[in-house]
Amino acid sequence: MPRRRTLSDEQLLAMVLALIHAEGPDAATFAAVAKVSGLSGSTLVQRFTTKAAMLRAALLYAWDRLDAETARLAGSVAITPDGAVALLVGLSQDYGDNAAAYGEGLRVLREDFRDPVLRARGAAWGTALTAAIARCFASAGAPETIARLMLSQWQGSLTWWGFGAEGPVDKYVEVELRRFLAAVKS
Repeated sequence: MPRRRTLSDEQLLAMVLALIHAEGPDAATFAAVAKVSGLSGSTLVQRFTTKAAMLRAALLYAWDRLDAETARLAGSVAITPDGAVALLVGLSQDYGDNAAAYGEGLRVLREDFRDPVLRARGAAWGTALTAAIARCFASAGAPETIARLMLSQWQGSLTWWGFGAEGPVDKYVEVELRRFLAAVKS
């Protein structure tokens, strides 16, 4: 009879993801995860087989969480340009006011680019997010183009915030997206 799991897959993947965010993807070894989870290395090997599979599982778990948060926010904001701003500001809040932590998170993005399965998840999220933003501009000409431009502005504002780090990221992003809206209306 198989032993009962002391940690659910979700609990374990959350621990792996926390380790990845704290120390980078390369630090997510079986030994390191065993230390933070209290599970043996052999138990982790039985669950994931390889370090690469464990990393992929943790990052797919992160994508699942981001997809859920995106859907939740998209369903809760007004379907207006201001709603589009609120959606993207909401997705930015986890960075707080720590530009160094944001920079460390870019190492995770590197892993998403390297793995075709993770890259496909990112592309699917981009498609869903574009559609959610485009709905907010449905009455404008070329709502999908405006949505893609707004998403580019959003990502750019995160980068520029990282260099300047003047206050919380959500405030900075909101100011930059409102500048974008003003320019689009001109």
